[in-house]
Amino acid sequence: MKKQLKCIMLVDDNPNDNFIHERVIKKHNPETIIIIKNNGLEAIRYIKSMREEKDMQPNLILLDIHMPFMNGWEFLQEYNLLGKDLQNCVIMLSNYDNLDDQLKAKRWSFVYDFITKPLTVKTMEDIATKHFN
Repeated sequence: MKKQLKCIMLVDDNPNDNFIHERVIKKHNPETIIIIKNNGLEAIRYIKSMREEKDMQPNLILLDIHMPFMNGWEFLQEYNLLGKDLQNCVIMLSNYDNLDDQLKAKRWSFVYDFITKPLTVKTMEDIATKHFN
């Protein structure tokens, strides 16, 4: 997948992680639009509601695993049901470097990576280089 990274969605219930990750993303590219959702259900609802607003559709979703209402795995199941036109790059974020979770994440064609928190500027640079122009 090689395209411009314009809009990133953070899906995480931890406000501290969201704060840190938002700052890291802005340091990497201050013009990036950042959308923050506190769980998978909010994220799915947002993506569906913005179907016609292509500029507000995330090119990249940074997805936490453990969240209330709809966790990361449940999000992936629902995201898989969306049309291909709404699916983009998902990168799983976790506090733990769990091999079982990494293998589970690889089952989904739209999950491009599994990263241990916290996100860093170097990690963002690597993501941009690897998956985006």
